[in-house]
Amino acid sequence: MLTSYRRVLAHPGALRFSLTALVARLPMSMVGLGIVLLVSGATGRYGVAGAVAASFMLANAGLAIVQGRLLDRLGQGRVLAAVSLAFGATLTLLVVSVQAGWPIASTYVLAALAGACLPQVGSAVRARWSHVLDRPADVQTAYALEAVLDEAVFILGPILVTVLATTVHPVAGIAVAVVACVAGTLAFCAQRATEPPAHPRVAAAGDRPRMPWRTVAPLAVVCAALGVLFGAAEVTTVAFADEQGHKAWSGALLALWALGSLTAGVVTGAVRWRRGPSLRVRWGALAMACAMAPLSFVGSLPVMGLTLFVAGFAIAPTMIATMSLVEQVVPSGRLTEGMAIMQTGLVAGVAPGASLSGLVVDHAGASSAYLVSLAAGVVAAFAALALPRQRSAGAPVRSPA
Repeated sequence: MLTSYRRVLAHPGALRFSLTALVARLPMSMVGLGIVLLVSGATGRYGVAGAVAASFMLANAGLAIVQGRLLDRLGQGRVLAAVSLAFGATLTLLVVSVQAGWPIASTYVLAALAGACLPQVGSAVRARWSHVLDRPADVQTAYALEAVLDEAVFILGPILVTVLATTVHPVAGIAVAVVACVAGTLAFCAQRATEPPAHPRVAAAGDRPRMPWRTVAPLAVVCAALGVLFGAAEVTTVAFADEQGHKAWSGALLALWALGSLTAGVVTGAVRWRRGPSLRVRWGALAMACAMAPLSFVGSLPVMGLTLFVAGFAIAPTMIATMSLVEQVVPSGRLTEGMAIMQTGLVAGVAPGASLSGLVVDHAGASSAYLVSLAAGVVAAFAALALPRQRSAGAPVRSPA
């Protein structure tokens, strides 16, 4: 099974840029929770803490596409180095604003600026893989590897930031996130030999590669719906563990969910698929919806842990197929932008999913709130049906803009 992974990592520079990108991505799963722990510890108000974290996430979602476009036009080294330094500076000022008791408005503004500057390393590293690899099967394996690393980030990041904030200092978790982001991103940028070429804006507007919206638009809806599913399921799982009298186990339940996804991602990268990613997105989105269906009927922590672990098997294959489809149909000059659109959809869906499930928890309990994730999975499945069909794994999708 590991032969496929060894083959792609054997490319010159591949292991280095993948590992540095892993370090640079740690803030994805650390900063939001770190802000909540920091602000709630300083103010005693979880509502304010959640709102500040939401400012960070919404700004990140809103500016991800813009950053992706700049990455394609100006090159990864120039853009990522600049935004990583800006991210470090603004997040440091956010910590100062909380610790020094500055007006809360300044904290909101700094959180939004930090979110806008968070480097889009996940999109950049996938674009880099697409540049250095020639065989579609190898690109599929590389995307599976990055999906596995994403899951590792979301397993380790929350644990790391929580331990640091609660046992060392409330600032420690965010400090580590800043160092990881800046150091990891600058190390990633320093590897110029594997960097994709920039595609500057051409003088004639008509010469710009067209975005294949017939494929990209349904995929963006799929990602947004899955973002709602993820955000709702996370909040609902915490509430479920609390109702069972073991709130501390909520992190373990979510870790099992991520572990199932990680396991499926490893297997997905080792399989040589005969069907194209368009079909796999359809089946994956349907599997995500089906995986949410039994959660409302589970009444014990052990059974919920097992059910979430199995449900996680649908996550990574769906996301790998999504990014593989983007890589196939989006012109190279707009590839990072296309991937950033998917990331924006995911991030944008998390906040409303979490809010809606929270309302259902308050009025009807955690079991009923899992229906929010089920509904989001159904929306994703229907959106996936609008994707153009492929005949084989290597055949591109014919997608007019």
